[in-house]
Formats: sequence, structure tokens, C-alpha cells
Amino acid sequence: MTSDTPSDPTSYDHIAKFITEDQDPEKVAKIYEKLSQLLTKGEEPLYIAVQNPVLPDLTPEIMVMTNRRFMHYKPDLFGRAKFIDYIWRDMKSVEMEENVWRATITIEVVNGDQVRVDNLVKEQARRLYSIAQQMEESVREEMRLRGMEEKRAAAGGVILGGLSSYSSGSSAAPAEEPVQALSKLKQLMEAGLVTPAEYEAKKKEILSRL
Repeated sequence: MTSDTPSDPTSYDHIAKFITEDQDPEKVAKIYEKLSQLLTKGEEPLYIAVQNPVLPDLTPEIMVMTNRRFMHYKPDLFGRAKFIDYIWRDMKSVEMEENVWRATITIEVVNGDQVRVDNLVKEQARRLYSIAQQMEESVREEMRLRGMEEKRAAAGGVILGGLSSYSSGSSAAPAEEPVQALSKLKQLMEAGLVTPAEYEAKKKEILSRL
């Protein structure tokens, strides 16, 4: 990553969707370049929030949310920085606090860690909170479906995404159900809620019913 960022506004076209709530384009461009090297296959950034420090000469903290994890970029006083990330299943809770001018996002992690970024523009904090809430719901739904699947498997059948089939003694499922199951399964994998190995195994199982 280079230390210089082009001043030409058109150079920010590739990050235009991440600078819609007063994010600093230079800071977003630099973190996006670093982020591009960290993303895994199928992972996509959803939002980048940049802290508005009290002192203008301080390097801001940055919160990044992708379809698989959330990341915290925190610089120190010596010019170094830590990039810490957690998958969405590790999130225990998320809170947002607003005052007159700014807002704070706090994410509690299941291992006891805490990710906290203050002095955020309110609109940015609200977007972070909304995405975290959506991902929390997705994780909860995935866990519910997995629990149902385990119970169904123990009873001799298989269930996925609310679509069930029995190994014997049941009428044939409608033709569109396996297609819907495959679509749901792919969404879960892209969200990081199902591993590639689990995806392939379940995909073969569903295709065998076609």
C-alpha cells in the first residue's frame, strides 16, 4: 500500500458507495486497498465507517463490515496499527450511543473482547448498527435451521431452509424445492454461516433428490 492517494476525484470511483455519509475519501481509499488484500473468496465489503477524531492530526479508527465478518482498524501513537477481525457468529451483542454531535458503536464478542469506536458521524454509526443487527438475525436463523436439521437427521430425515424431505415413507417434494434449498444454501455460505465443506456436502445431498 502506498502512502500517497491521488487527489483526482475520479480516482475514488471504485469506493463511491463507501463515502456516502461524510467518510474521508483518502482514508477510505487507503483502507480499501489494504482490505482488498484481506478479503477471502466470495467475501464482499458492505460498509466502511471512519472515525472523526477530536484532534484533526490523529489517525482515525475505522470499522469495516463484510458479508462474513467485522473488522476494527486501530492505529497507535507510534504510527503502527492493528487490524482485528471477528466472524459474525462471534458477535454477542451490538450497541449504539448517540450524543448531540457524534455516536459510538460497541460490539461485544463471545470471548469477552469488546470492539468500540467513538466519535463517529451519526449516519455512519446507524449504518453499522443496522448491518450488525441484520447479520445477527441471519446468524440466529442459521443456528435455528441447523438445530432443526440435526433433529430431523436424528429422526431419519433432512431439513434445510425450512424445506424437509424424508428418506422413506413420504411423498415426493415439489420440483422447485431443491432449487430453493440450493439458493438458500449458497446464501448461507456467502454470508460465512456455512463452511465450503458443509456447502458441498449438502449440495450433493440436495442434488441427489432431483
